[in-house]
Amino acid sequence: MVVSGTSPDPPQALGESEAFLALQERISQAARTDRPVILIGERGTGKELAAARLHLLSARWGQPYVTLNCASLAPTLIESELFGHEAGAFTGAVRLRKGRFEIADGGSLFLDEVANIPPTVQEKLLRTVEYGQMERVGSSETRRVDVRLIAATNVDLRAEAEAGRFRRDLLDRLAFEVIVLPPLRRRREDIVLLARHFARRMAGQLGLEFQPEFSPAARQALLAHPWPGNVRELRNVVERMVYRTRARLIEEIVFDPFDSPDMPGGGPGPAGNARAASSPEAAAGLAELDALPLPAAVRALELRRLRAALAATQHHQRRAAERLGLTYHQFRGLYRKHQRDLAGS
Repeated sequence: MVVSGTSPDPPQALGESEAFLALQERISQAARTDRPVILIGERGTGKELAAARLHLLSARWGQPYVTLNCASLAPTLIESELFGHEAGAFTGAVRLRKGRFEIADGGSLFLDEVANIPPTVQEKLLRTVEYGQMERVGSSETRRVDVRLIAATNVDLRAEAEAGRFRRDLLDRLAFEVIVLPPLRRRREDIVLLARHFARRMAGQLGLEFQPEFSPAARQALLAHPWPGNVRELRNVVERMVYRTRARLIEEIVFDPFDSPDMPGGGPGPAGNARAASSPEAAAGLAELDALPLPAAVRALELRRLRAALAATQHHQRRAAERLGLTYHQFRGLYRKHQRDLAGS
């Protein structure tokens, strides 16, 4: 749990991909209103960063920015954390305590993992969002609060509402704007940019007097990895490699820190297979591309990636497009461009 009584530090957002730039535009647009926003994204996509940026770009930027991770609390404690309690309201409540809504009055409240709020508290939350009114636990006095609510989740709240685990009327009220954060596999153009940023930052923390770079094979390994943990996973992988190698040129990428032949119960985990992208064979393939004229190298690389994606997805074109970080229409254009060569392979 984090409570900030002032505006957060300006959040860093790095990227140049179309998906990243579109996200920043959505955030800037949503920041202009005081209405609730739901941020939806896989773990590690930067929902906390997006929420802080929403607050920073809003008219409330100088007012309190308060956060609560609803997954970090027992369901019985969430109501007290949100609305506060009076002294003696329950066992252990020895003194009055303000809740997050009162602390955030005039500013923004970020509720991470909002799907974890129990149904009994959802009803009280709805009233606060709808009317700007709340009562502390153990009190009948109604208090007014002026809070801009930002919620985040990595689950489908519509499905939760259909299953009866999340109130439909609360979802309707929160979903004035819904912003879906793209996973890193849809931001391929940003992977090397982010990796260099994390590598240089880690080198500075270690006191290294150089800026690490990635070999062609290492860059290819970074681009080929599916990144299920998104930007958070990328940061951990890169920082670990800088810490382990302390070298100017990073030539190998190890995605799984548990990857060891001496691990009890077997060898490397699934992520460890990605190390093959840094193998001598892969490096030789990149050397062959480097020897070609640029148009021929681009064509050869496109063909290689298309064949690999189609083979990995059993020629399911939509999944192959996703694997390559392309929209389906972008994939179809690329597929038609190389259709004759692919048919002969």
